[in-house]
Amino acid sequence: MIAGVVLAAGEGRRFCGDKRQALLPDGRTLLEAGLDAFIGQLGELALVLPDDDVFGMELCRRLGARPLACRLNRAGIGHSLACAAAWAMSLPQCRGMVLGLADMPRVQPHTVSQVAAALWHGRPVLACHQGRAGHPRGLPAACFPALLDLTGDVGARDALDWSQALRLELDDPGVLLDIDTVADLQRLD
Repeated sequence: MIAGVVLAAGEGRRFCGDKRQALLPDGRTLLEAGLDAFIGQLGELALVLPDDDVFGMELCRRLGARPLACRLNRAGIGHSLACAAAWAMSLPQCRGMVLGLADMPRVQPHTVSQVAAALWHGRPVLACHQGRAGHPRGLPAACFPALLDLTGDVGARDALDWSQALRLELDDPGVLLDIDTVADLQRLD
């Protein structure tokens, strides 16, 4: 089984507020759009959230994702990754996880399923578009222990040898589009 995890516990400092609740032109919130591509594509799905996140918990309930509260979320992405890895390791027969970011609203469902399928080879997977690596990323179960001790702003790039990853070229420009600022959101059509 391949699991999915979307990281949504960051503070979004450059956005000046909770960007996860920002509305997209189609009426969905940024968080809902970031999670939509994962719905129905994987064996299990979790969303890493800040502690006591009412908005995120309600979205999980509505969309059928498992909420993972990360009480140290303000200390950096490393804690969210460690939380995701611990959850994935607890799943029986989990062979890997597709790791997404909540601020990437244009990733397509077929991208998530292709990254998941590529994970069965046992190597990390980089979703790429026109040669540029983006997200989501595939992490085989053998990588989970390296993520457990992450803290602060140390991401998976610092814990894994991405030069050994399978570069999966996809026809999905959404793997490169993330929303960090209000201006990024305003450029969406």
